[in-house]
Amino acid sequence: MSHRNIEHLHRNRIEYRKDPETDIPTEKYYWGSYYQEGTYQCYELFRSTAKITTYKSLKWHMIVLRYMNLKLDDYKFEKIIYFMCDVRNGFVTFAIHKNSIDKMIMDVFSYDFSIPPRNRLRKIIFKDSTGMSKKKKLKIVGQFAGRNKCVNNENIYECMLHINHSNKRITISSLAKILDCSSRTIHRNMDLELKKEKELLNNQYEKV
Repeated sequence: MSHRNIEHLHRNRIEYRKDPETDIPTEKYYWGSYYQEGTYQCYELFRSTAKITTYKSLKWHMIVLRYMNLKLDDYKFEKIIYFMCDVRNGFVTFAIHKNSIDKMIMDVFSYDFSIPPRNRLRKIIFKDSTGMSKKKKLKIVGQFAGRNKCVNNENIYECMLHINHSNKRITISSLAKILDCSSRTIHRNMDLELKKEKELLNNQYEKV
């Protein structure tokens, strides 16, 4: 199966998206919210068509799924994880041995969920089913990034996430277009960590 079987999660009433609970948006719009200082409380699994390509990413997805479904009994959670780990169901790109799955599940069960799982900082969060095109969303991202009158790591990273969520490859030229600056400016303001993240997101895109 080339496409992710997300309907299986729906049928089992599995939550895989979570909006910020205590962080208050700076501004609210019909299409979503803007957080000037950013928020780590937004979890959006499977937003893009990119599949899980590494053990590290798989384990993070397991932890976040458990965090959002703490009331789900252990047996049902295990069944969901085994379903996700089957390449034919479109969530992962690689075969995983049962022993490896079991070990990761045990690690998840022992995780301290009083501490939210690590997450990416987000400034712009779009509502589901806004009817907006991907192009319009990227334009909004660029407009908010341009408020600072400068290009920095945070703005570039925010644009990278939304390009990835739009199922497009991240390029220097696409970032420059959204942020209304030169490609040289993007190169100058991307640190090593951000370059690695760009490569990681593009690798996920190529595995779709």
